[in-house]
Amino acid sequence: MNYYANNLNAYRLQDVYQTQLPAVREYLDSEIAFVRGRLSGTERILELGAGYGRIMRELSPYCGRITGIDISEDNVAWGQEYLREAHNADLLTMDAHQITAESFDSAFNMVLCLQNGLSAMKAEPLSFIGMMLSLLVPGGSVIISTYSEKFWQHRLAWFIEQADKGLLGEIDPKQSRDGIIVCKDGFQSLSHTPEQFTDIGRSTGYPYEIVEVQEASLFLIITKVKYEKP
Repeated sequence: MNYYANNLNAYRLQDVYQTQLPAVREYLDSEIAFVRGRLSGTERILELGAGYGRIMRELSPYCGRITGIDISEDNVAWGQEYLREAHNADLLTMDAHQITAESFDSAFNMVLCLQNGLSAMKAEPLSFIGMMLSLLVPGGSVIISTYSEKFWQHRLAWFIEQADKGLLGEIDPKQSRDGIIVCKDGFQSLSHTPEQFTDIGRSTGYPYEIVEVQEASLFLIITKVKYEKP
């Protein structure tokens, strides 16, 4: 079962982000600010696992066009209204595991998979990132984020808040550790370590960098430019 498509979608997903935790609100804002700081205003962007368009709406004034895809029809339907004033934003119902370069009419300058999306979509990292790279123009970038290990206590508090709202199953405190949050209904939230991001970046054969932001997010940025041989 896809937990996000069947349980955390539309207004329920929106409620996830209406958090009362200041550190989590800062984390959510800082992820968007990090990407926004890398934009010139003309980019064509694709966001994978875009939900109802929360990030898309924030980035739309700073790029040429932004397209989001999500597996949940409910998210996309909800997002059409949410994005009604973002005239350069398109939200589509698509499975990120099934897309290819032929799925779109042109290539992108940037492909985003934010807020721990690589883990949430249960993707095999190298093949999934290979697909993302295939969607880019030369010189384009893939930007992926996960949680910083330093954010663990805030992350756990956020998931407990979601469980208290009935958005998730009850958190299992004994099983939730080492970067993995486990709910008693079987849901798990994993993440990537800096070492795993380093291995992934190196394995692509492309230039990459890893940046930690606000001791909350860890970003892996891969640029579609081959290394020059010495």
